[in-house]
Amino acid sequence: GIEFIDSYVFNKVEHIRFNSTVGRYVGYTEHGVKNAEAWNKGPQLGQEQAELERFCKPNAALEYRAILDKT
Repeated sequence: GIEFIDSYVFNKVEHIRFNSTVGRYVGYTEHGVKNAEAWNKGPQLGQEQAELERFCKPNAALEYRAILDKT
């Protein structure tokens, strides 16, 4: 399967991550936890899930075919 991860990093510290396997945002700092809770209730969550369908799955299929063509 495909796993889409979108990390939000500031000053080399990961604050929030969207992971398509988990299906929601997870916060890793105090500020990140607070924002993750809000983003999981807002339009951001749907936007991340749409990005998985729009960009990741079609491109993963192309990459997989390219790999198979080389073998």
